[in-house]
Amino acid sequence: MAVTDTVTGLEVHDVRFPTSDQLHGSDAMNPDPDYSAAYVVLRTADGPDGHGFCFTIGRGNDVMAAAILALAPYVVGRPAPVTADRLGALHRDLTHDSQLRWLGPEKGVAQMAAGAVVNAAWDLAARRAGLPVWAFLAGLTPEELVGLVDFRYLSDALTPAEALALLRAAEPGRAGRAARLKAEGYPAYATSPGWLGHDDVTLVRLAKAAVADGFDQIKLKVGADLDDDLRRLRLARDAVGPGVRIAVDANQRWDVAEAVRWMTALAPYAPHWIEEPTSPDDVLGHAAVRSGQPVKVATGEHVANRVVFKQLLQAGAVDFVQIDAARVAGVNDNLAILLMAAKYGVPVCPHAGGVGLCELVQHLAMFDYVAVSGSWEDRVIEYVDHLHEHFTDPVVVERGRYRAPDAPGFSARMDPASLAEYRFPDGPVWRARGPRRAAGVPA
Repeated sequence: MAVTDTVTGLEVHDVRFPTSDQLHGSDAMNPDPDYSAAYVVLRTADGPDGHGFCFTIGRGNDVMAAAILALAPYVVGRPAPVTADRLGALHRDLTHDSQLRWLGPEKGVAQMAAGAVVNAAWDLAARRAGLPVWAFLAGLTPEELVGLVDFRYLSDALTPAEALALLRAAEPGRAGRAARLKAEGYPAYATSPGWLGHDDVTLVRLAKAAVADGFDQIKLKVGADLDDDLRRLRLARDAVGPGVRIAVDANQRWDVAEAVRWMTALAPYAPHWIEEPTSPDDVLGHAAVRSGQPVKVATGEHVANRVVFKQLLQAGAVDFVQIDAARVAGVNDNLAILLMAAKYGVPVCPHAGGVGLCELVQHLAMFDYVAVSGSWEDRVIEYVDHLHEHFTDPVVVERGRYRAPDAPGFSARMDPASLAEYRFPDGPVWRARGPRRAAGVPA
């Protein structure tokens, strides 16, 4: 039977997991997150369907779902976006809609909703091609990849000709790097030991377990109390020894001067980086933090668009770029960011965790290694060991490395049983928690 070339429907599901019950994901700015997904399905008459989502931490997931539904006219009844040309056109259509763009522009709920639909389209295209997204992307020509990028506002930092030259230079080594990726996997680091809600015993136990599992980098949340952070970082350093990297993450907690003071105090314990030391929009603030204390600076998971990433790189404000698969407008925007990072020689270490972010972002990092930067030196993907069981193609991490996925698509499809069980507010999990929790109020 021939596969239809038309999208017949767009569905959105409000799916939430009560992670605040156990303080999973807790940090100095987000003490009680319920990890959630505004989950979108692009239907075709004969299949395959495309799956994508926005990640949120609870309240507001319904707002994201409504924003995604507002984009349905751009896909329903139109040709399935399964070629590079169509995927580039869809991205431009969704991000250039003048009335919806007004809500950003190109940031926040409108941008994330566009990203959910764009990512679902990439899942659909890769499923149609019978390839995982990382391999589908890495199989496109340099010219096709450049055609996916919106260079408006970027050309003072990266021109299409420069991007094409970068991609052409990496092209001869693609096959060898893909083979190495499949054989060795991609380096990962573990965040699970460092949630701010953990007591000291749990922190030490999980830090030691991560090292035993093969991770050579862990991450601790910081920023609520300096004395607590000094104690926790000392305990973690004693637990893992000097040869394991410990990154720290303030989740935007500090003003610039406070970040400099705090990190100067933590520096004797050799943090590998300080992540999100201040507002994600404050380019000059990140530059000041970077120059004002000895610890390297990382940011990006809450950076709203490719333009702010451009400025962070131009200003020399970051040592590590942290893309997020569901914050900007999907694969296309992340491709632009990867290309700019490659030009400026800054390693990309993606943000993950959450609901399905590990599943998505592994594809982007692996594509970067195969077809853009050609390197995984000083690069790692974040890994958080929870909620993967709700996906039909969950990540596999062995001995501290992500195994390259081989199933077609973006690893984004959720188990239908999980969709039903955790549907908000009327799924069984939420009904059992009573009306207060079913209203989105933490326990």
